[in-house]
Amino acid sequence: MTSSGFTAVIDLGTTRIKGVMGRRNDSGVISVIASGSIDSGNSIRRGVIYNIEQAGANVHKLVRMLENSSDRKIGRVYVSLAGQSLHTMEFNEMRRLPAGMVTEEVVAQLRNIAEKYQPDMKRNYQVADVEYYIDDKPERSPVGVTGSQIEAGFELIVGRPNLMNNIEKSISTKTELEIAGYVVGPTATAAIALTDEEKELGCAFLDFGAGTTTLSVYKEGILRRMVVIPFGGRSITKDICALNFTENDAEQLKIKFGKAIETHEGPLFSSPFSSKPDVDLAELNKVIVMRLDELIANIREQISLSGYEGQLGAGAIITGGASLLKNLDLYLGQKLKMAVRKATARKAIVNNAPELTGDPSFTLALGMLLTAVDNCERDEVEMTDAASEEEESSSSVWPWRSKSEKEKKIKKEKVKKEKVEKTEGGFFTKMEDMFGNIFSEDDE
Repeated sequence: MTSSGFTAVIDLGTTRIKGVMGRRNDSGVISVIASGSIDSGNSIRRGVIYNIEQAGANVHKLVRMLENSSDRKIGRVYVSLAGQSLHTMEFNEMRRLPAGMVTEEVVAQLRNIAEKYQPDMKRNYQVADVEYYIDDKPERSPVGVTGSQIEAGFELIVGRPNLMNNIEKSISTKTELEIAGYVVGPTATAAIALTDEEKELGCAFLDFGAGTTTLSVYKEGILRRMVVIPFGGRSITKDICALNFTENDAEQLKIKFGKAIETHEGPLFSSPFSSKPDVDLAELNKVIVMRLDELIANIREQISLSGYEGQLGAGAIITGGASLLKNLDLYLGQKLKMAVRKATARKAIVNNAPELTGDPSFTLALGMLLTAVDNCERDEVEMTDAASEEEESSSSVWPWRSKSEKEKKIKKEKVKKEKVEKTEGGFFTKMEDMFGNIFSEDDE
């Protein structure tokens, strides 16, 4: 990425789509250029695109918001990869060491094999962590160590093979944006929210989203287990709807009055909504706690399955938009019997935008900026003045319809230019025209 460029990331959340433009310096510190979010509507369910056209339109609007805020043009974006199917999977590979020493080449070969491995009925999306053993002894920095064999234990993040299909259809096909890359959400969130000490001591990292809750268990600096539990903040909201509230009213009640642990308020509270019945706070919080207990039972089971129950010295660390539920940290501490810390993006990594570093719903988007490397700024040289004007005039409507019209206009200009060159040129010009037409047809 050039020093004047930037990266742009899109976090496809179940209730809100978040976008951030930023730049990372050589020390790994992020400067935020612009940020924003937009209602997902019903286009995303549990982190996966459900309505392709609506999601594409929402992303387009969000990108326009970011461009207007920054006065810069976005040509490509990094997109978050999430969904209930994502989970960790162990993969082991071993090599003999004829030279009696581990070399960088051997380590690279092992990682290359892990990256290419594709399990049955799933897709390998990321090599999250690795643990080396030389002659059965653990070794964190294997290069240069002597021995007769090396074994690498990789933690892969795998999921449904078609997880990216709808993202490509809604962004690449339905907007003018290119996808610069995919970022696996849970690892990006952990990268910016957790300290090395917490990963070393061991922790249960919980990202409470609207549609899902992701649990990542770290120990000795390595991701040991990651699983997505299909309950989130929206599950609680829908439960509250059973008390005869609309989903919108239920969400407001949860945010304003909901608590994971009840305090000393009276059982009834005046309704915040006109012409609506009073709210029974005891009943409201009872509904919230019932869903939380189900969620926590799943969390405890997954921690037990990780094999590190009772060994997580740093306790539980929570983030995500749904972690804002009042007293959630206290309730989790009681139920999980461990210390609980609320986390957002570490301020030492982001040198501005305190409103984002203090907002747990933006932890993932900021974490994605740590992974993004390519310049995402649109190259204005490639745009004709006519295309730019047309784009400005159609920015508030369906982008894929205006794109077609824009392409026709560019094509007409190109044909007109070619006719002029044919009239003025000789043999070589005609040859250039011929090959130019061939490539033009391919582009179409």
